[in-house]
Amino acid sequence: MKGKVKNLIKLIKNAEIYAPKYLGKKDVLVIADKIVRIEDHIDGYDNVPEVETFDFSGKKLLPGYIDIHMHITGGGGEQGPASRVPEAMLSQITSCGITTVVGLLGTDGITRSVENLVAKARALTEEGITAYCLTGAYGIPSTTITGSVEKDIMMVPPIIGTKIAVSDHRSSNPQGPELIAVASATRRGGLLANVAGLVTMHMGSGVGKLDPLFYALDHSDIPAKNFLPTHMLRTQELMEEGAKLVRRGGYFDMTAGSTDEDMEIGAEKIMELLSWDGMSTEHLTLSSDAFGSQPKFNEQGECIGLTYCSPKYLHLTIKSLVRRGLPLEDAIKLLTSTPAELLGKAGVKGCVAEGADADLLVLDEKLDIDSLFAKGQTAILNKEITLKGRFEY
Repeated sequence: MKGKVKNLIKLIKNAEIYAPKYLGKKDVLVIADKIVRIEDHIDGYDNVPEVETFDFSGKKLLPGYIDIHMHITGGGGEQGPASRVPEAMLSQITSCGITTVVGLLGTDGITRSVENLVAKARALTEEGITAYCLTGAYGIPSTTITGSVEKDIMMVPPIIGTKIAVSDHRSSNPQGPELIAVASATRRGGLLANVAGLVTMHMGSGVGKLDPLFYALDHSDIPAKNFLPTHMLRTQELMEEGAKLVRRGGYFDMTAGSTDEDMEIGAEKIMELLSWDGMSTEHLTLSSDAFGSQPKFNEQGECIGLTYCSPKYLHLTIKSLVRRGLPLEDAIKLLTSTPAELLGKAGVKGCVAEGADADLLVLDEKLDIDSLFAKGQTAILNKEITLKGRFEY
């Protein structure tokens, strides 16, 4: 019991704060899982045995990353059962600076069930991070637990929205009216449960592009904020369609690469997007697609190769964007304040602020991950993992 009391209060001193806005050098006081004070100097806690003090002089303190698109139960399967990707382990997530995830299904909505997804999200939350999830998968009607998208969101925490696939040869090829039906049920469920009601749209490279989404915006009253098309760096046409969506008040998500080369190409595309009129990191998010498969198809639609994504490319992309001239406080919005806004967690997640969750990421002078706190728990300290899942050895 004594050890638990000791770990309850943490005092972080002398860190350069990116909230994500740069605040300068500050001290931060954490009690349990919340930030309670941020001041230039917080004194009076020396030699108090219940307080752990961390001196992060010369280091940067920013919000823990929010990965809004992760296959926490594993993805894959496009080359048969042996190609199913394993589930994510806690330290695989936290070692990349991630403290909040949104789990979802991929192509396989049969052997990968929403029930399993809910259980995995709850397990990760018990182990130390915050995990939400989405009902649905690639097909229509949506894969659910209760038989209803709306009822799943209302009655099954931590479900906060729906997954659907659009303009992809593996999808059910939903058109505008079908997308409106799914989005309407998702929004109602979100309102009733007081959660985001987010429709995450896997975007393929099909000829339809964002046509179903623009149809839904033109023929319904569903706010643009309830839709989040993802994988939007896939083609130049999708990037241009995404820019049109942002100019209408919407958001879109971009997937970090699955290799070093892909990551650098993606960073260059993000810089290109940000040079266009009306574009900023306040309406764009970055996600890993981690543990989701990356199949390669030939012109006949045959799967000729398959790998899977790693969450490490999120932080590597941030470092690449900063090297390319994007200010750190703008770059990290992709993984902090903007996804928090979409999740309805502004002021709670994705920020360093009094009253916010104590999800805090510490970077060294090279912008490498030094330490991490998840809901006030020390997950990484001085580049050593200190928090692991139950079955990690």
